[in-house]
Amino acid sequence: FRRVLFRSFPTCLKRIASATPIMRPSVSLLAVVSFALLGRRLAAQTATPAAPPPNAAQAANAAALAADRADMLKQLGITRLRPGPSGQVGPNVTNPANYDPAKADPFPNYPEILTLKNGQKVTTAEQWWTLRRPEIVEDFEREVLGRVPANAPKVTWEVTQTVETKVGEYPVVAKRLVGHVGHANAAGHTDTPVDLQMVVVTPAGAKGVPVLMMFGGATIPGEGGRGGRGAGPAGTAAVTSPPAAPSGTAAAALAAAASVVNSGRGGVRPTGPSSQELLIAAGWGYVGINPGSIQADNGAGLTKGVIGLVNQGGFRKPDDWGALRAWGWGASRGLDYLETDPAVDAKRVGIEGVSRYGKAALVTMAFDQRFAVVLVGSSGEGGAKPHRRNFGEAVENLTGSGEYHWMAGNFLKYGAAEATFGSKNANDIPVDSHQLIALCAPRPTFISYGIAEWGDANWLDHRGSYMATVAAGQAYRLLGAKDLGDTTDYRAALLPAVNIGKFDGQLAWRQHDGGHEDQTNMPYFIAWASKQLNHTLPGARAAGP
Repeated sequence: FRRVLFRSFPTCLKRIASATPIMRPSVSLLAVVSFALLGRRLAAQTATPAAPPPNAAQAANAAALAADRADMLKQLGITRLRPGPSGQVGPNVTNPANYDPAKADPFPNYPEILTLKNGQKVTTAEQWWTLRRPEIVEDFEREVLGRVPANAPKVTWEVTQTVETKVGEYPVVAKRLVGHVGHANAAGHTDTPVDLQMVVVTPAGAKGVPVLMMFGGATIPGEGGRGGRGAGPAGTAAVTSPPAAPSGTAAAALAAAASVVNSGRGGVRPTGPSSQELLIAAGWGYVGINPGSIQADNGAGLTKGVIGLVNQGGFRKPDDWGALRAWGWGASRGLDYLETDPAVDAKRVGIEGVSRYGKAALVTMAFDQRFAVVLVGSSGEGGAKPHRRNFGEAVENLTGSGEYHWMAGNFLKYGAAEATFGSKNANDIPVDSHQLIALCAPRPTFISYGIAEWGDANWLDHRGSYMATVAAGQAYRLLGAKDLGDTTDYRAALLPAVNIGKFDGQLAWRQHDGGHEDQTNMPYFIAWASKQLNHTLPGARAAGP
C-alpha cells in the first residue's frame, strides 16, 4: 500500500508544476482529492484479506463427513440425491422453497394411523398397543430415525457438584452430574469414554416435584445462559422475541397464564422471567442436558460420540440410529438417574426442546413412554411438520450434508434422484409426522411455534404442523384422551389465530407472537401441564371464563 502511494506522489507533483498559474490551485485540489480517494480504496482492499484456508481440524471434519456420506450412499446404491430447496428468498435465489399454499400439498393423503398393514381397522386400545403401534414404531426405526442398538452402553451417573443457590428470587438446590459411558469392544478393551453432561435443579427442600428436562446447556444457575438451543431456520435473522414491556414476576406471569388456560381465552406474550425461573416459581424442577455431550451435531461425528462408541469407530448400517435417536437415548438415561432422586417425581418428568432439539423432544416422547409430558418447540421438518408437505423445508434438506446425520441412513433413499432402486420421494416414506405425534398418545403433548415476523420462519410450515397435530388426534380419542377439539378434516384444517391456544385436551397447540423459541409459551405450558399432571401451582387461582 505504501509503495503504491510513494510511486504516485511524484507524478502528481509534476502535473501540478506543469499547470498554468490560474489552473494550478484547481489541479492541486483535484490531485489531493484523487490521491485521498485512491488511498481509501487501496486501504479498504488491504484491510479485507482473502478468507483463510480451512485449518487442519476443519479439513479433517470435512473429510470425515464426505467419507461417511459416501459410504452410506454406496450401501444404499444411491448415485445422485436431489438438492434441498433454499431457505433464502429473493429473485436471484436458486431452487427456492415453495411458499404458495396452492402447491403445498402434492401428497394430501397421509398414511393411516388406525389401519393395520393388512387393511384391518383398529378400533380398540388393545389393537393399538399390541398391533398398530408396533407397526408404526418399526417403520420409523427402519426407515426414518434408526434403531437404538441392543448393545447400547450402560451409563453410570456421578454427582460432581451440589450447590445451594437461587433462580431469580427462589432458593434451589443444583446438582451437576456426569454420566460415564463405557463400552467393551470385541477385543475386550474399553473404548474412549463418552461423558454425558446434565444439571438437575429443584426447589430447596423439594420432595417428589415434577421436572422438565430441557435439551440445551447443562449449567448451574448463575454460570451463564442456557445456550445450545439449536440454530434457527435457514435464512432467518437471529431474532428471538420482539421487545415488550416486562410482565412482572414469575408468579404473576404464571397466574395470568393459568387464567388463560382455565378460561380458554387468548393471552398476551409474557416477558421477563426465564423459563427456568417460571418452572421453579411453579414448584417444578428442571434438568439441563447437553446433546453435544451425547452425540455431535454433524455427520463427521457419526464415528464418534455414543454412535461411534457402539460401532467402534466404524460407519453406520442403513437402519442404525441417527443423532435424534441418540439424543433421545441420552435423555432416557438421564431419566434413569431421576428415578433415583428423591427430590423428583419420576412419574411426572417432561421433555422439551426447540428447533432441532424440538425434533429430539418429540422423538424422545414418542419412544420412551416413561416421559409424562412434552413441549415441542418450533420443530419443523423432521419434527411436527409433515414430510409430504411441500412448504418451506423439505425431505431433501434432511438428506443434505448438513442434516442427514439426524436420521437413519435409510432416510437418504427418499431424497434419491438416481439409485439402483430408481428414485423415491416423500410420498414413499411409510410414515409421517402425524404418526410420530400419535406415538405420544395418550400422554400430554404441546406443539409450540412462534411467528415469522420475529424469526420463526415460514420455512418451518406452521400450518402443516397444525394439520399433523389435528390428524394425530384420532389416536388420542381411541385411547380415551382429548385431542385439540378441531373436528375439521386435517387436509382442510386452518391455523388458529396467533396467541389463541387449544388447551382443553391432552393434545395442545399454541402459536405465540415471539420468535424461534418457546419461552414465550412456557407460562401456558406450565399451567396446562400442571393440570394434566395434577400439580397445584403455588398461589395460582383458577379464573372463570
